[in-house]
Amino acid sequence: MDILTLIIILAFFLGAIGYFGYLGYKQTTNQSDYLVAGRSTHPFVMAMSYGAAFISTSAIVGFGGVAGLFGLGLMYLPLMNIGIGVLAAFLIFGIRTRRMGQNLNARTFPELLGNRFKSNNLKMVCAAIIFLFMPLYSSVVLIGGARFLQEVMSVEYEIALLIFAGVVAVYVIFGGLKGVMMIDAFMGSIMLAGMIFLLTMTYVKLGGVIEAHQQLTDMANLVPASLQAKGHIGWSCMPTFNSEWWWTLVSSLMLGVGIGALAQPQLAVRFMTVKSTRELNRGILVGSIFILFTAGTAYVVGALSNVYFLKTSGKIAIDAAQGNSDLIIPLFINQAMPKFFVYIFALTLLSAAMSTLSSLFHVTGSALGHDFFRNLYKRRSDNMIISKIGICLGIVASVILAFILPIGIVARGTSIFFGVCAAAFMPSYFAAIYWKGATKAGIWASILVGVIVSLFGLIFLHEKESAALGICRAISGKDVLIETFPWPYVDTMVYALPISIIVLVLVSLCTPKLNTPHVNRCFKK
Repeated sequence: MDILTLIIILAFFLGAIGYFGYLGYKQTTNQSDYLVAGRSTHPFVMAMSYGAAFISTSAIVGFGGVAGLFGLGLMYLPLMNIGIGVLAAFLIFGIRTRRMGQNLNARTFPELLGNRFKSNNLKMVCAAIIFLFMPLYSSVVLIGGARFLQEVMSVEYEIALLIFAGVVAVYVIFGGLKGVMMIDAFMGSIMLAGMIFLLTMTYVKLGGVIEAHQQLTDMANLVPASLQAKGHIGWSCMPTFNSEWWWTLVSSLMLGVGIGALAQPQLAVRFMTVKSTRELNRGILVGSIFILFTAGTAYVVGALSNVYFLKTSGKIAIDAAQGNSDLIIPLFINQAMPKFFVYIFALTLLSAAMSTLSSLFHVTGSALGHDFFRNLYKRRSDNMIISKIGICLGIVASVILAFILPIGIVARGTSIFFGVCAAAFMPSYFAAIYWKGATKAGIWASILVGVIVSLFGLIFLHEKESAALGICRAISGKDVLIETFPWPYVDTMVYALPISIIVLVLVSLCTPKLNTPHVNRCFKK
């Protein structure tokens, strides 16, 4: 490793981060600047920040590793990310969110729901849910970046975690959302360039597009018996319908992450940072291209890594990575790519980790400080200190989780968080911006039922989590309450989200509506 080259690259990278963080700090003079970037963000910055917050090391390292294990069936996910996470998010949710956020002077996701339904308690509950579950996502993003440094740059895992958290903490705490979004746009540009280069180099290494994919198809007979039993029939096709892996791929990864993107607080708040619908519409193309070439590249390269490892070591990817799917992408980069690209990809991974982490830390901190403690103690001032303290506590929680979570958790931890957010927030979020008939009681019921059903499923029904937690076995003597196939492999969001929707509609139809003037102001253009 050329230490001098690495030092120069990192100096440039950290210097740029410092510069944009300083700009954010200088331009942040009040709570509106700190929480919603003054509602005047350039559409390119907003779109790149949205994409960089969306696509993290969990997508590149975690889901790329899952593609290395199970194949190209995962490519349906970035298509869903574009169709749902960008097009539907911007056009269906974004326009209304921006408009209502301005009408209600909402500066956070919990504040949007709380102001819409005139409930400070609702803000606090939403904030508590975010603070309890978001550190899980933050921690797996930390893990993804740390695993890369551990494998490629021989940095101790624990040290890498602390470096990530420390650097991000500085510019999030001092720069606010203005600093976060400018740095996200810078990092997103690095991510896009790095992933396009990685895809190109992978095809060159494997003899071209057609040759590479044909070799991957020809490897179907090498699928281990243990994976065949789960429905794995080759790395270039979907798994067997109604198999264990089919349910995991479709319900947990595709639906959980694809649909769950619509209810992500760190993404929703970005819609409030632009001044008009025109800016939102201009960001759609940028966001779509970004996700296609970042997430899409990771999944293609992850699957094709099997071809490379078979040629060089006679092993499939998961065996080369010694059973840890989180190491497949870092190992492939380290062995297959030219050494100069290792440094470039290091910046790509650092950018992916830090851009998402900054968004997650900012939302976690604002939820705890601005939405929870500020309302708990009835403080109506716009003091940013409370939000900054919340950010610090969120960072500590994320780092602690990153130290104790098991290996191979990156993709699964992401899908858990996205699924819980979908069940808890998406029905209420949609109803808040579209349905005048939604009531406060209906929103309360929907959020609480979404969280409770999700947790019940994770503890007692979905084998991946229930077996690891051991609570179900301690109570019933079994890993899951319902052992009949396919229930142990059906993601909790598949039933938690419909139940949450039904509860919201039924309770809203049976409870008093809010006063008309307030509701009309919410929907004012």
